[in-house]
Amino acid sequence: MTWNHSRGYTPMVATAQRFLELNSGVEVIWEKRSLQEFADQPIDQLAERYDLLVIDHPWAGFASAAGLLLPLDEQLPASFLADQAANSVGPSHQSYCFDGHQWALAIDAATPVASFRPDLIPAGNLPRKWDDVRQLALSGDVLMPGIQTDTLMNFYMVCSTLGQDVCQVEDCVVSAEVGTQALGMLRELALALDPIFWDLNPVQVYEAMTLTDRYTYCPFAYGYSNYSRIGYARRLLEFGDMVEIDGRRCLTTLGGAGLAISSRCAERQAALEYAAFVADPVCQRTLYFDSGGQPGHRSAWTDDRVNAACRDHFRNTLPALDRAFLRPRYPGYIYFQDRAGAPIRDYMRSGGDERAVLSHLNALYRESQKL
Repeated sequence: MTWNHSRGYTPMVATAQRFLELNSGVEVIWEKRSLQEFADQPIDQLAERYDLLVIDHPWAGFASAAGLLLPLDEQLPASFLADQAANSVGPSHQSYCFDGHQWALAIDAATPVASFRPDLIPAGNLPRKWDDVRQLALSGDVLMPGIQTDTLMNFYMVCSTLGQDVCQVEDCVVSAEVGTQALGMLRELALALDPIFWDLNPVQVYEAMTLTDRYTYCPFAYGYSNYSRIGYARRLLEFGDMVEIDGRRCLTTLGGAGLAISSRCAERQAALEYAAFVADPVCQRTLYFDSGGQPGHRSAWTDDRVNAACRDHFRNTLPALDRAFLRPRYPGYIYFQDRAGAPIRDYMRSGGDERAVLSHLNALYRESQKL
């Protein structure tokens, strides 16, 4: 099971086909779910039905506690995993390590980055600072994701960039001072944007930017190298690093995807061999990328051929990946993530008492720690 975008589905089908050709009789059949279901659908339900799962790393703690996945460190060669760790894109490999075990291989890496239409806005005119983004937004040229999950990730980003990562102490998401400032900054930006953004996820933002000529710049959305590849989109995007807040480049919230094996899998050896095949550095920078994937192995991100095919998407955004914030992964975290975006989004849209919003977040955070 993977998710239904060319970045998530076609590389898995292509690698499965090639693996069958190399290993007669071993057929991997991939199914797909929506991007939102990829983030939200309980992994225990999926692990009952599927042998191979493409997962989001915040599920690692829940999966570990419930014994849902195969601990890959007990099954794959230490040398292979050492290479994966040494060639991680930012903390991608580490993100699937929890409670002393490796629960997935980082076959895909992403974090929110900036993007623009090079045919509509010269690189020299791009925003450099947070206030520049708001000024450009007032002209109607800016679009970004505004659904609950992405709103929460943006809140994390602003808090981290202001100097305080979220969920680092037991009873408080973030200090009142930093949280209030972050909420105010996000609301001010939201009020300058086309209201269409409230209902868009990153893919929908990129489709709007490439299918129309209305929007020229996106300040932060999870990067998709597909939209920089000739033949994929009507007009190509270029991706790059983030703007600054108080002289510091934004620290965005790590995304990406990992390939995991259900602990219920009956064909473990075949599944392990396939997982290693997909995560292999040669496959990552050739077949996996060429089939629409966004690799998780660092050698692909620095490869000349790969970058030439996507307007240097990987080189230009690698600094953002390397400093990305790693989300919490404790067993009850998903409960918090599923609910915490709504009060932030409501505040950004309608205003209100920032401290009441933070109090709501703290209550959700404490509830999630009991699960």
